[in-house]
Amino acid sequence: MYPRTDDSTFDMAYYVATHMTLFADILGDACVSWGASAIAEGPWAAIGWTLVDSQDAFNTALAERGAEVAADVANYTNVSPEMIIGEVASTSLSSAG
Repeated sequence: MYPRTDDSTFDMAYYVATHMTLFADILGDACVSWGASAIAEGPWAAIGWTLVDSQDAFNTALAERGAEVAADVANYTNVSPEMIIGEVASTSLSSAG
């Protein structure tokens, strides 16, 4: 999640085309899906998410290449992201199809 401040900037095109695809690549087969949303109003400017098949796979990927992901943040925003990690309680996503 990326906070909105009076002087914050956020390049959604770069975020989607470069940063999130980099992150998905780093997660590899553990990345089930990912997405991003621009937030029109409120305390957040944007949010990105990844759905991974396990916390262990996520932790391993970040341990190996997390510095690369963190270094890329300056290419699309001037604010520090806030990461929230949790488990999916329910979803409407289906593997059929």
